Amino acid sequence: MINIVIFGAPGAGKGTQAQLLAEKYDFLHISTGDLLRQEVAMQTPTGLRAQDIMNRGDLVGDDIVVPLLARAIKNRSIHPDPDSLVDPWDRELKGDPHRPEGFIIDGFPRTVGQAQALEFLFGKLKRKIDLVVAIDVPREELVRRIHERAAISGRADDTEEVIRHRIELYDLQTKPVLDYYRVSGLLVSVDGSEEISDTNKRICSIIDYKISRTTPENP
Repeated sequence: MINIVIFGAPGAGKGTQAQLLAEKYDFLHISTGDLLRQEVAMQTPTGLRAQDIMNRGDLVGDDIVVPLLARAIKNRSIHPDPDSLVDPWDRELKGDPHRPEGFIIDGFPRTVGQAQALEFLFGKLKRKIDLVVAIDVPREELVRRIHERAAISGRADDTEEVIRHRIELYDLQTKPVLDYYRVSGLLVSVDGSEEISDTNKRICSIIDYKISRTTPENP
């Protein structure tokens, strides 16, 4: 059982890769972007606070995103009941004997403070982050990809101005998180500039190696 953070600038493909990896390895996939967008779609108080921030391309504050992530981690659901916080692996309590192989989280952390908050959340569950995968994609390729996505999804935060602002914020605020995880020895970078399948194969080889090193024979 391992827990993974998948990392990358807007348009790097971390959401797509996280979904593929969740299916392949039976991870619980949590996307803070999806959590926030569902709050916006439901017009909850949290969603109303987050909507303008997201449309500007700014980072949603820790006071909004951390509680959402904490609930999702503890309850394994997008909109959990805050009065029934349980260990996400205790599915036997609901008559389901299946135990997932760990978490894969994308869209978080985006600051060093959030990285520390994530460690705290996992620590409460007596678990830890085992691997951080950073997907590297050149800036102009990121812009091109997001334009393509906007044509399909119609997302309000995928305009030219917002796209470049989000990438600038990533460079200023989020890249230091890479250094944070690099020092801890958890960070592995992969080239994400090619086809989705090529990137996925690279990441899978990294995960397979990590799993092989964390079996009982190789603690």
